[in-house]
Amino acid sequence: MTDLARYVRRLAVAGLDLLLPPRCPACREIVESDGNFCASCWTGLEFITAPMCACCGTPFEVDRGANARCGACLDAPPRYTAARAAMVYGGPARKILLGFKHGDRQHLVKVMAPQLVRAGGDWLGTGALLVPVPLHRWRLWKRGFNQAALLAQSAGRRSGTQVSVDALSRVRATTTSRGMGRRKRAANVRAAFRVAHPDRIRGRDVVLVDDVLTTGATAEACTRMLLRAGAKSVRVLTWARVVREVA
Repeated sequence: MTDLARYVRRLAVAGLDLLLPPRCPACREIVESDGNFCASCWTGLEFITAPMCACCGTPFEVDRGANARCGACLDAPPRYTAARAAMVYGGPARKILLGFKHGDRQHLVKVMAPQLVRAGGDWLGTGALLVPVPLHRWRLWKRGFNQAALLAQSAGRRSGTQVSVDALSRVRATTTSRGMGRRKRAANVRAAFRVAHPDRIRGRDVVLVDDVLTTGATAEACTRMLLRAGAKSVRVLTWARVVREVA
């Protein structure tokens, strides 16, 4: 998509938003006001709250204790300190994310960011540094924006947290990881990232921001580089996460 075509498309979307009545962010049904969900989509959202794995944030069906970890994290602890997500990836949450990421509906960040801040809790605020997972320059040119960067910037404004959009860079283009297993995803992002500004990272509590957490391969690859650059800690914050059966 050329820059002109992208600009015309955004103008068209903005014009429709002004002319048409407010619609549900997920299914586009008419609702009372902007940002509101229809009753069906609202009940279909699965917000992630305690109890959950103290490490990766996978929700538990029953409370296992404040510091309980899932079987996967006990078997192979991730490099990051902890991960949190606002909601389970699926249903209305999936529709919102796909519309935001691929449907040129960037205004949905206003709906997503408050839940991201809720999930981040006391990780955010003075002392923390929000760092979005970067896109490769060709993917950024094609899409026109980095969805993780938009989420980080909006969350930063709402929570008073410093943001460094370009602290990380993606130096190697990777193929889409859709349909890949854990090992293939890890191989796909190996050596794909580097820290572009080590001076911003050194000694900081970094909160790595992305749209969705699946196997955690991207988060692991980014965490590895951030820790090598001297980050004090790395936590992962995403709007949604894929949830599988936990042990």
